[in-house]
Amino acid sequence: MLPCISVIICTHNPRHDYLDKVLEALRVQTLSSELWELLLIDNASEKPINLEINLDWHPQARHIREEELGLTPARLRGIKEARAELLVFVDDDNVLDSEYLEVTLQISKSWSMLGVWGGQTPPKFDAPPPDWTKPYWYMLAIYQFDLDRWSNVLYAGTNPCGAGMCVRKIVAKKYADLVCNDPKRMNMDRKGKSLVSCGDTDLAFTACDLNLGMGQFASLKLTHLIPTERLQESYLLRLAQANGYSSVILRSFRDDTLSFSKQSWRGKLIEYYYTQRMEQRERRFYQAKKRGEMSAIQDLSNS
Repeated sequence: MLPCISVIICTHNPRHDYLDKVLEALRVQTLSSELWELLLIDNASEKPINLEINLDWHPQARHIREEELGLTPARLRGIKEARAELLVFVDDDNVLDSEYLEVTLQISKSWSMLGVWGGQTPPKFDAPPPDWTKPYWYMLAIYQFDLDRWSNVLYAGTNPCGAGMCVRKIVAKKYADLVCNDPKRMNMDRKGKSLVSCGDTDLAFTACDLNLGMGQFASLKLTHLIPTERLQESYLLRLAQANGYSSVILRSFRDDTLSFSKQSWRGKLIEYYYTQRMEQRERRFYQAKKRGEMSAIQDLSNS
C-alpha cells in the first residue's frame, strides 16, 4: 500500500542534537507510521548521515544521498523519490507537534482547492534573544498567528514558509519541471554558506500556476530551533541582503512585465531623507536589503 504522506527532511552537515529532536518528534506522531514514509535526504554532508542516524524505528524510512550541494537539488531529489501524493518538507531544525501529520492529512481532504499549506513556527532559542532582534524574526521563518487564511493570489501573504510546508505531489512535480527548464531557479535557496532564499516561495506560488490555492492553518504547529549565532547582527544583516536579492530574482520569474530602471535624482533624494529618519540599526538593515536588491538588478541586467 502506498503511503498517504511522504515526509522529506533535507539536511547538510546537521547539528545532531537538533536532528535527534526532529526525528523524535516524528517518532511520536499520532498518525500511524503505516500511513507515511520518511525520506532523510543527506545533501553532500561531509560525514554520511546514514553512518550515524538509525531509522530502523520507522517501517517506511529511507536514507538518500544527494551529492549536488544545495537545498533545491535536495528537495528535487525528495520529490523524485517520494511515493505519496502529499509531501511534507521538514527542515533539520523543525520539531513537529505530535498531531502535525494527522492534521495535515485532514486538511488535505477538507481543503481540496489548496495545493500548498503550512502552519505556525514559534521559536525555541538556544539562549534568550536580545530584544532588538524581534523585528527581524520574520527573516528566521518564525510565524505565529491565530486565524486561518488562504488565497490563490501571489503576494497575498498566504504562502507558507518552507518549514513544515505541505505540498501536493502535482504541485511539486510542476515545480520540478519549472526548475529543470530554468536552471536559474536551481540557485534560489541555501547552498553552502549562501543565504539566498525564496525557493520555497517559488514552490508555493506554483500551486497558483495550477489554479490551486495556498493556505496557513493555526492548528498546524512546529517548533523552530534557533541557534545563538543566528541572532548576531552580522548574520541578520547578511540575511537581509540575501532576502533583498532573492525577492527581486523571484519577481523576475513571476512577472513578465517587470522592468528595472535607474533611480531618479528625486527618488534618491526622497530615499536619503527617509533613511535619515531611521535609527542607526534600522538604517543598516534597510541598506543591506537595498544592496541585495541592487545586486539582483545588476545580475538580471547582465544575463
